[in-house]
Parts: sequence; structure tokens; C-alpha cells
Amino acid sequence: MIQAKDLHKSFGPVTAVNGINLNIPAGEIYGLVGADGAGKTTTLRLLVGALVPDSGEGTVCGFNIKNQIEQVRSRIGYLSQRFSLYEDLTVLENIRFFAEVRGLKTSEWLPRCMEILDFVGLAPFKDRFAGQLSGGMKQKLGLASALVTRPRVLLLDEPTTGVDPVTRQDFWQLLIRLVAVDNEGGVAVIISTPYMDEAARCHRVGFLNHGQLIAEGTPGQLRAILDGRIVELRGAPLPLLKRIAADEPGVEDVRAFGDRIHIRVMPKRAESVIQTLQKNIQAGGGKFVDAHVISPALEDVFIALAQVDQ
Repeated sequence: MIQAKDLHKSFGPVTAVNGINLNIPAGEIYGLVGADGAGKTTTLRLLVGALVPDSGEGTVCGFNIKNQIEQVRSRIGYLSQRFSLYEDLTVLENIRFFAEVRGLKTSEWLPRCMEILDFVGLAPFKDRFAGQLSGGMKQKLGLASALVTRPRVLLLDEPTTGVDPVTRQDFWQLLIRLVAVDNEGGVAVIISTPYMDEAARCHRVGFLNHGQLIAEGTPGQLRAILDGRIVELRGAPLPLLKRIAADEPGVEDVRAFGDRIHIRVMPKRAESVIQTLQKNIQAGGGKFVDAHVISPALEDVFIALAQVDQ
């Protein structure tokens, strides 16, 4: 459904996308994860045709993103980072506008519109002005507008940024249901997100750094990169623990996670690091409670790979 080969895009001296390759089939939710400025939005804008690549090739549903852009756009639903609908129109009027711009007749868009509004939970608010909706409801309206033309591909650019945790959960349930219930050959979804807990919900994840994909795979495959190499340390005071841990031979990175510390160690060094940590923390006047190997989080993996890529 989505293919990209060696896509490049620069803005003056700044390289935003640097040789990205993608192959995303129908029925897959693909998470594009990276820090601000990593190239996530630029990648999506290249695929939707809002930007033209400097070099490289890409297709959406078999149509070329350079010279068949109208066919590409007719098969894409796009939701940008910022709310971009009309706040002085009602929920229903906004969806009608985008449906009729795409050439749908009333007999086509109205039943579809009511079905979608019910799907996203906005049916009771169809006559409310968009400007009066909460942030989460605006994002649901954006998704409803993107779905009204029955797109085969959804490009979602950080759709849950700035919304509350409950709304984020609701939004993801909608996405999962959308992919699961589609009966027309499958929908392919690319969602860019800065949230690692959201990335863990995707079928596959691509870590983007400085415009390059530095790793790609299922969440399980990516976490396996650091199997046996993340030690969780509990004790006090945290600044002392961090300083002692950072000085240990075999330690690559130390970060605070709430009231605990995550330590990334070199391969096969976890047990020796744990043993010396206890001795050195106690000798340094700190309190050692516990240290043990834990399953790595996607955040641990991304930080490790991003440091290697620098």
C-alpha cells in the first residue's frame, strides 16, 4: 500500500529526510517515532504530495507520488498535527465540505458520515460548532473527515499530542477497530508519535533520527536489541546513585525513571555491574535497596540507537 525508496528532502542546508525506505502493507499500523525535528512530518508530507522529494521514489496504492499525485490523494486520509478544519462550521458541515470537495454526492456522503460520527462517538454533537469542541473531540472530527471518502491509506501526524490520556486511549481504540473491521482489502496506517507507549501499540515501528530510519521492526524485535542490558536500580539519594552508576565500568547510560534509575550496560556485564553498584553505593554513603535486570522499554532502545547514530 505504501512504498518509499531512498527518499530525500532538504530545506537549504538542512536535510529533513535522508534516504528513507518504507514498505507498509494493508492491515498494518506503522509507527514513525522520533524526536522533534527528526523528519516525521516531512516524511508524511512527501507521501501525501504536499512536498516533492529531491530524489527517490514513492508509491501509494501503486500510484507514484511524483507524477500521479491526484490518484494518490484520492486514496489517502490525512490528519495533521494542528486542527485544520473550520471552527465556524458544525461537525456535520465540516465533514460535508470535505466529502463534496472530493466529489461525493449527498446520497453517498450522508449515510457514510453518520456511520463515521457514530464510530468516533461524535453523533450527539453533529450540530455543534467545531470551535466549541474539546481538543480530543477536534481530533476525532479530523479523523472522521479523513475517513469519509473511505481512504485506503491513513497518514496521521502526531494526532494525540496535547490531548488527555483518556482521549488518547479512545483514539487508539478507534484506530485498532478501524483496521480490524475494514472489509475492503485492508487499510494501511502510518502514525507519527513522540509517545513510546503508543509506538508499542503498532504492528511495526520505525525509529527516525536526523532524517534517517535507524531501526525498524515489531516492538518485540526492537526491545530484543537490549535484552539483558537494562538494570533498574532503587535506592537514595537519586543524584548520588546516578553519579556512582555513571562511573561504573561497563555502564553506557544512566537515566532517572521516576523514583528509580535505568542503567544501560554493555553486553554480559549486568551481573558484575549490580555487584559493584551495591558496594560502591554503600561505601559512598547512599542507600542501596535493589538492582535487577528488567525488560527494556522502547524508550530505552530508542535512546541507545539515537546515541549510536549521533
